[in-house]
Amino acid sequence: MEAGVTVSYEENELQLHYERYREIIKGLTLMSDTFMRNVLKKAECAEYVLRIILEKDLKVVHVVVQQDNKNLQGRSAILDCVAQDESGNRFDVEVQQENEGASPKRARYHSGLLDMNTLNPGEDFDGLPESYVIFITKNDTLKGGFPIYHIERKIKETGESFGDQSHIIYVNSQIQEDTELGRLMYDFRCKSADQMHSETLARRVRELKETPEGVEIMCQEMEKIYNEGIEKGIEKGIERGIERGRRETAVNLSEMGMSVENIAKAVKVSVSVVQEWLAGGRKPV
Repeated sequence: MEAGVTVSYEENELQLHYERYREIIKGLTLMSDTFMRNVLKKAECAEYVLRIILEKDLKVVHVVVQQDNKNLQGRSAILDCVAQDESGNRFDVEVQQENEGASPKRARYHSGLLDMNTLNPGEDFDGLPESYVIFITKNDTLKGGFPIYHIERKIKETGESFGDQSHIIYVNSQIQEDTELGRLMYDFRCKSADQMHSETLARRVRELKETPEGVEIMCQEMEKIYNEGIEKGIEKGIERGIERGRRETAVNLSEMGMSVENIAKAVKVSVSVVQEWLAGGRKPV
């Protein structure tokens, strides 16, 4: 009997969470990394984005989201979206809300991880495919006022390309000019599928926001983030752990691009508390 009551209570709590999540999902954009991953999980969406950013015709044959790149000797990293085209070239697409998350050294590290997890033991280094690390940023991280930045290695003395086929690209989503790239950046920051330029992206956004199956996928993603935050907090102790878990969850949801108001609803605290957490104050001990 008690077991039945417990299950019923848990199901009710999950349903309440999902109701809050459904409201939050309506306001998500592709600048929210969790939402972006679920959009670009579709190869046709990843292909569309890459074609515009790289200005080249390519065919994406494989996409992995949240690829866990293990480094046995040092820091590992989970890459948002790793795609591969029919020529074997590899692309890491990352969305970054804050400048610190798109630092030049992070881009360098991601590039190294792509290479490190490509060759099999004994393979020749010439077998490395061309690689691209692409940061789509909320702000103009490199502060040059350009819509896109291409970073390439060059030989200082000659000015010629080093030719290692390793590329880093920053895309500034603030600039939404009437160009293919500008329209893509508009779509990345657009909440409504009906207002998007690209039907390819709009179709996937509708699936995730307007169909029962898509909404369920997003609710499960958000519940996972919420529970992971709580679990991390509980490891530090029951009372203080719950607050720590909520704070970590709030930070994660903020990185997904959610508003402070929606975060407050999701973690059941006041807007002012969320604002303190995101500003670095009121850290649980």
